[in-house]
Amino acid sequence: MAQAGASKEKYLCSICLDFLKYPVTIPCGHNYCMDCITNHWDTQRELYTCPQCRKYYVSRPILMKNTLLDELVEDFKTSNIQTPDSSPEDVLCDVCEGKKLTAIKSCMQCLASFCEKHLQPHLKSLAFAKHKLTEPSRNLQEGLCPRHNETMKMFCRREEQCICFLCSVNEHRGHDIVSVITERAQREKELENRQQNILQKITNREKESEILQEEEMSINLAADEAIFENNTKFENLICLIKQKKRDFERGAGNIPVLLWPICETCF
Repeated sequence: MAQAGASKEKYLCSICLDFLKYPVTIPCGHNYCMDCITNHWDTQRELYTCPQCRKYYVSRPILMKNTLLDELVEDFKTSNIQTPDSSPEDVLCDVCEGKKLTAIKSCMQCLASFCEKHLQPHLKSLAFAKHKLTEPSRNLQEGLCPRHNETMKMFCRREEQCICFLCSVNEHRGHDIVSVITERAQREKELENRQQNILQKITNREKESEILQEEEMSINLAADEAIFENNTKFENLICLIKQKKRDFERGAGNIPVLLWPICETCF
């Protein structure tokens, strides 16, 4: 789908610039391949930074696989498969004699590919007006029914397979049959809805991660303040004990100096 193709960058790792492999999400919300971010942090000491936003962490974050994002990447890759056979450079015109020119379009009705010159009848003649032209492909014969040698323009939902018209009135009579175009549109819509649901779940997880991170920072700050306060009290207590000791050693006039019992429970 064009929409999926336009958002390809969302599924790429900014470190290796390839599709995310075993994706993980760090606390700042950015996603990387597990190996890429691990290797990046292996080169750092004391502070661990995000390659994109440069946010740093004193302690190395624990990495866990983002299962939802992994499913989204796989769905995107499945719906946008491109093989060498679908590349225009590899498809030759079926009409050219001698040296064949590169095809620029394939006709699903004629089951043939045409160069710019031999494509003209399809563009100018009304006889070919209803023929469907697609990007050049060498897999046109796969669109033929192996039993009737007819174009498979229908889809049997019961048997989960493409069929031709003769199949629909014979072997698949009474089955739930729709056109290939209708089935494709429905599956693309279902895939798009699934992608939207996964993206929404990812967004919710990222928000939860931000909330947990803020709570962690608050707890760490409170812990630091408590440690500082206890250290201050402990130092004051030590100073007081030392003062009492000096007073005791000097005699401090006629006022008797009381010895404080010192034990572990006093602290």
